[in-house]
Amino acid sequence: MPRPSHSPPASRREALRDGLPVTAGLLKQRLACDIPAGYLEDYLALDWLEWHGGSLRLTITGHNICQGATSGRNKPG
Repeated sequence: MPRPSHSPPASRREALRDGLPVTAGLLKQRLACDIPAGYLEDYLALDWLEWHGGSLRLTITGHNICQGATSGRNKPG
């Protein structure tokens, strides 16, 4: 499946980064159908998600981004 060639603007990228842990949880629960279509396309374009054998999974980059988004929430503000 071809990937879109666009890259989302910075504010959109921040929203995607913040939502990636939720998306990862949906993938673990096999609920990829609950990921909003616009997010899914952007995650694929950013190479944070990839198709693998007919299912979606986090890429190494996506995994690192997800860990960073999660650890950022745990830091005292």
